[in-house]
Amino acid sequence: MARTDSSSKSRTWAQNIGLVLPGGGARCAYQVGVLKGLAELMPRRSPNPFRVISGTSAGAINAVVLATRARLLRHGVADLERVWGNFRTEQVFRCDAGTMVKSSLHWLAALVLGGLGVGNPRSLLDNEPLEQLLSRNIRFDAVGHAIDKGYLDALAVTAASYDSARSMTFFEGCEGLESWARVRRRGKPAELGLPHLMASVAAPLVFPPVLIGQEYFGDGAMRQATPLSPAVRLGAERLLIIGCRDEEPGTGEQSGDAGVFPSFGRIAGYMLDTLITDGLASDLERLTRINLMLNQMPDRRMDGEGGPLRFIDALIILPSRDVRDVALRYMHELPRPVRLLMRGLGALNYGGRQLISYLLFEAGYTRALIELGYEDAMARREELTTFMDGVPLEASTGISGWEDLSDEYSQRLPALKVPSTG
Repeated sequence: MARTDSSSKSRTWAQNIGLVLPGGGARCAYQVGVLKGLAELMPRRSPNPFRVISGTSAGAINAVVLATRARLLRHGVADLERVWGNFRTEQVFRCDAGTMVKSSLHWLAALVLGGLGVGNPRSLLDNEPLEQLLSRNIRFDAVGHAIDKGYLDALAVTAASYDSARSMTFFEGCEGLESWARVRRRGKPAELGLPHLMASVAAPLVFPPVLIGQEYFGDGAMRQATPLSPAVRLGAERLLIIGCRDEEPGTGEQSGDAGVFPSFGRIAGYMLDTLITDGLASDLERLTRINLMLNQMPDRRMDGEGGPLRFIDALIILPSRDVRDVALRYMHELPRPVRLLMRGLGALNYGGRQLISYLLFEAGYTRALIELGYEDAMARREELTTFMDGVPLEASTGISGWEDLSDEYSQRLPALKVPSTG
């Protein structure tokens, strides 16, 4: 079934598409640029074209804003561009000299004295400014309204429980959607609010955990081994995935840092990159293998005790340029206290650009990423509009935009042969 925009009868699009927005810190400005391009490819008064929107960490912020403005896609994207395009670090965490010195001394005292009891520091940084920004700009009750009006079937926000050690997807959706429980991951219905969003963006150690019910939660990228799963479980049969990292193979370090003992900043960037992006890579690899298997089945479907397996078409849009190199051009925009901290960590150099690319919440950088996302969407406009129209992807893997894995599994790994039941 297709839905037609009331302002134009010339454009239809599939009604079974889910949007997946993984985390990426400041890199998630790239997602806004891609969405801006998509909005321009659709009629001006088009509503949200995605039946399910799933977001994690900073990607959850973009997901929630789109859901609250689901009646008009361009309005939601404009809101995102206005915020991301004018970002300042002080809107995300307190970074004045006094706060930074006080925080450093607090941590030093806790380490030297073997702890301060109830006075132990809760996190490296105070993200109360981000909480206030989101509180002022997001009307969470609009999510339920969008669902009631039929502009959206479900919105999912994922966080990680420090108590149960599970990835938890909180979702708000239409009637009939069921919770799920799998190994180390669960999905449960909830009336989404600011605590769920703050929990999803609470990077471990960097920002404080958030109490929801009787459990403390942190960044949704932790333990999220299957970031595509929430959208599929909530009904999506096709996925548009907007990542924040160039996944071209063979892009090793090419600098004077090669062979040099890695700084703390470089290690921290590596850990953050692993936390945020490796789950998506693994899940796309898993989807590739499942799709190749289902390609051998009648109707490309298989029933099982855990529910049916369906062939899922997925279009992935990733930055066409290395966002770490983009960050290098704008790191001077960081507030001086933050630059001093990054210099102390050994992050204000080529090797530390990984960490900077996640933490550089400054307008020059975020605008550059928005522009890059827009350019990438326009460069793939035909492929993007065809996908949104519901045309099946030609690749046997059902995946486009993930060429290295697609080639590997199509050419090197034989498809699973399923015996005929005839």
